[in-house]
Order: sequence, then C-alpha cells, then structure tokens
Amino acid sequence: MTLGHGKRFFEYLFTVWVIVTLNFVLPRTMPGDPFLYLSADEGDEVARFSQAQQAYYQRQYGLDRPLAVQYGTYLGSLIKGDMGYSIYYNQDVSRVLFQRLPWTLLLVSLAVGLSSLAGCLLGSLSAYHRGRFVDRWLFPAIVAFSEIPAFLLGLVLLFTLAAGLRWFPLSGAMTHFADHNGVMDKILDIARHAALPVLTLTLVRTGGMALLARNSMTTVLARDYVRTARAKGLHPLRILKRHTLRNAMLPIVTRIFLSLGGLVGGAILVENVFAYPGLGRLMREAVLVHDYPMIQGIFLLVTVSVLSANFAADLVYRRLDPRIQHLESPRS
Repeated sequence: MTLGHGKRFFEYLFTVWVIVTLNFVLPRTMPGDPFLYLSADEGDEVARFSQAQQAYYQRQYGLDRPLAVQYGTYLGSLIKGDMGYSIYYNQDVSRVLFQRLPWTLLLVSLAVGLSSLAGCLLGSLSAYHRGRFVDRWLFPAIVAFSEIPAFLLGLVLLFTLAAGLRWFPLSGAMTHFADHNGVMDKILDIARHAALPVLTLTLVRTGGMALLARNSMTTVLARDYVRTARAKGLHPLRILKRHTLRNAMLPIVTRIFLSLGGLVGGAILVENVFAYPGLGRLMREAVLVHDYPMIQGIFLLVTVSVLSANFAADLVYRRLDPRIQHLESPRS
C-alpha cells in the first residue's frame, strides 16, 4: 500500500470512529425505554414492568452505568468483533444481522448490475444521438426517473403490478410454508418475491447512471480523436467500443462502486414498502422497540459497506487512471 493509500485508509478509519460514536449516542437520545418491548410484537406494548424489574434489566444489559463507561465497553467489544446482544431479539446482534444480510445483498447486487448496464446503454445512446429525435424523448425520461423517490415508485409498482394485476407477490421474500418441488422451484419463488424490490431500485438508480454516462460520453465524443475516427468512415459501433466507451468509463466505474454502498442504505425504504426481510426491515423493527445494540449494529454495517465501496472506488480509479497517482505522489 502506497503512502497515499495509507493516508486514505486512516481517513476512513477516523470516519468510522466518528460514526461509531454517533451510533452509540443517537439511539440513546430517542424517547422511550427498550424494556417496555421485551414481550411485544413490533413495538406494540403489552406489559408494564415495575421499577425493580426495569432496574434489573438495566443492570443485565449494562445500561445503568455512566455513558462514558458504556461507550468504552462498546468500543472494546467492537475491537474484539463483538457487536453486542440484542435486547429484543435475545440473540447476538451479528447473528441476526447475518441472517438478514443475504436478502439485502441479493437486492443490491441485482439492482447495481441491472441499473449500471441499462444506465450505460441509455446514456451512451442519448449522447451519441444528442440533439436528435432519440435524445429529445430519451433525455427527459431519464431525468424524470432519476428524481422519483424509491418508496413512491415502490408503492406505485406494489399497487399496480402486485395488488392490481397480481403478477407478483405483495410482500415477503418467499412463500410461507410452501412445499417447493426442488431447488429450481425455490429459486423461482425467491425471484418472484425479489422482482418488484429489484425493479424499484433499478429504475431509481438507472436515471442517475444514465445521466452520468451521457455527460461522460458527450465529453469524449467532442474530442479530436473521435472526430478523426468519424472522418475516416469508421463504423459507429466501432467508434463507441474502441474510442469512446473506454475513455468514458472512469466516472462510470466509480459510480458503480459507490452505488454498491449507497444502495444498502437506499434499500431500507424499499424493503419496508414490500415487507422484505432484509436490513431495512430489521432497522424499522429495531427502532420501534428501541433495541440499542441492534440499531448500532445496523448503522455500523451500513457505514462499513459505504466506506468500503468508497475506498474500493478510489483504488480502482487510480488503477484505471495512473495520472492521479502521478499527481498525488510527492515531488522530488
């Protein structure tokens, strides 16, 4: 790792520490008591504990100690890889998280792949036909889709394609108590349940990716070597493949890596719209019951995913464009 990479790594490490600190403080500023919900279902209060019972649970979970002591214990546990014990779920936080994480990763990976492919194709098409008929109707459509909130688009798809036309299930990740006839039947069931959340995230992200691809391609298409290639009579597809796409990929690749981290956070609202059992659904449940350790664990996981994607984007960008390394290297 070079000096620049090491500096960047410590900057990210400092950012993680700041966010971990905020993760510890902010849930404790929420009004309410987590021990009101130990026997509840998604925040519905069913029992009132006495002062003695609340004091007992406070001691059990270490919440009767001063905040500074709690904070030190929390940091020490994180360094050891212990994310704490969930108050509401009565399990290790890491165990619950890694039960829900695969569902979110399924949505995110599919949405990033599909939105990147569709965005690059639409953006390149719009840039190549800039000012012509194709661009005049395609560009406004791209801008419109890039401004639609994910939860609103999800609700529209839910009411039309699931509730109205009944093409897809209304909620969940699998059919409950279904007797699947083999692995392929189970995969198809999972795909049907994931279709609308993935479609929502893909449509929301495609607009931004297409705009970025269009701007990047427009800049490259105005270069002298592209005009020379056109003057030589080269086929348009060859010009796109050999001369423009390769040079326009730098910001696009960076955006793809950033989308990997950003979509983990963006999936939170979409998962709640479709009652999908990923990290977003888990966060809603944890907030409702004031489960401090679980809230801290979810935010930490989202933070690490976003920062890791940013760090990977920096590394890839420097690899694709060596001029950045040259500019950042110390002068002799």
